Amino acid sequence: MDVILKIENLSKQYRLGLVGTGTLSDDLKRWWYKIRGKEDPFLKIGDINDRSLSQDSDYVWALQDINFDVREGEVIGIIGKNGAGKSTLLKILSRVTSPTTGEIKTKGRIASLLEVGTGFHPELTGKENIYLNGAILGMTKAEIKSKESEIIHFSGCNRYIDTPVKRYSSGMRVRLAFAVAAFLEPDILVIDEVLAVGDADFQKKAIGKMQDISKGEGRTVLFVSHNMAAVKSLCTRAVVLEHGKIVFSGNTDEAVSYYLKGDSKTNNIKTFNRNEIETPLFSLNKLVIKNKGRGLEETISENLNIDLMTCIDIKSDTPERYHVTYHLYNEIGDALFSFSSARGGLKLRQGENNICCTFPKDFFQSGEYYLTFFLIEDRKRAHYIEKDIMNFTVIDAERELGVYFGREPGYIRPNFKWELHD
Repeated sequence: MDVILKIENLSKQYRLGLVGTGTLSDDLKRWWYKIRGKEDPFLKIGDINDRSLSQDSDYVWALQDINFDVREGEVIGIIGKNGAGKSTLLKILSRVTSPTTGEIKTKGRIASLLEVGTGFHPELTGKENIYLNGAILGMTKAEIKSKESEIIHFSGCNRYIDTPVKRYSSGMRVRLAFAVAAFLEPDILVIDEVLAVGDADFQKKAIGKMQDISKGEGRTVLFVSHNMAAVKSLCTRAVVLEHGKIVFSGNTDEAVSYYLKGDSKTNNIKTFNRNEIETPLFSLNKLVIKNKGRGLEETISENLNIDLMTCIDIKSDTPERYHVTYHLYNEIGDALFSFSSARGGLKLRQGENNICCTFPKDFFQSGEYYLTFFLIEDRKRAHYIEKDIMNFTVIDAERELGVYFGREPGYIRPNFKWELHD
């Protein structure tokens, strides 16, 4: 397949606070250097784009030295934490903003869906905005007219198509914007995190349409999302951004694992050094959490059983007096529930104990969770407490394509017994 998009040494720098250099003479100097093809004389080294750090420089690199190629018909996932530079990259590709250094070589038209209602004029009707967006994308009036009925039908806004867009809900706007971008046949479709605005029906239709665009019609899609299920189902490969730089590029599964793993050197395992968590009555050696039957390097999926292994040495002569309890918290610190080895009737023994607690499949929602460890004595007194002893991430990466990819309410997904009675 031919390379349809080539990004070479792409960087974007922003100055915090002021716009321009601060003086008219310096602004003119910058303009004069630019038209002669020379480097910006005021381009400084700048700091990396890390919002958690206090930095001295007024210049920040939103993107730095981005290089990758996209081939015809590929679906490329672009993933990373908030502030990693994903939206900045897509805005440069869509020519909303220009790069500070580097260049982009592309073949064909690029259509973008960056934010809800981007490119829509609020005073114009839905139908008028279809023609406006089509013209912006370089379509002739005849081309737009031939696709008009398909766009309106797909968007589901038939009844309101002659109503000004300012009266649309955010969901209606994104439906219409996606329909315009998808049906006006761009060579490259750029989509930022907008599908989350839509309902289950729209998500299903939009994901199906993106598959048709890439596989059926051989066109290229760049897809930014925090939804790892959609990324793994749709994308042929993925790029991970961190602080404006590419830290991983390759296979989608490996990219998702790298992203979820974060800065930790090991995934799903925590080993404690000698004397790190120890009293005269016990020592904690290791915690492991993973899907049953899968390796430690693999991400934890919601639709498989999840094993939590606690490796603990009990030194007491009366080990039956002790049991292990955990409290589970979500990413914002809400306590979800507690679970204990005592409730399962498990009795610890003197010496090494490898305790396995199994969560049933489809019990957890996707998300990040934190464990607090307790060693309880005589079922009433906490002998030892270690808060946030371990965290783990559950993803919904193996749902069947075509079902709802959005997050359900709550943090657990109990699987109740259902029967049909006469």
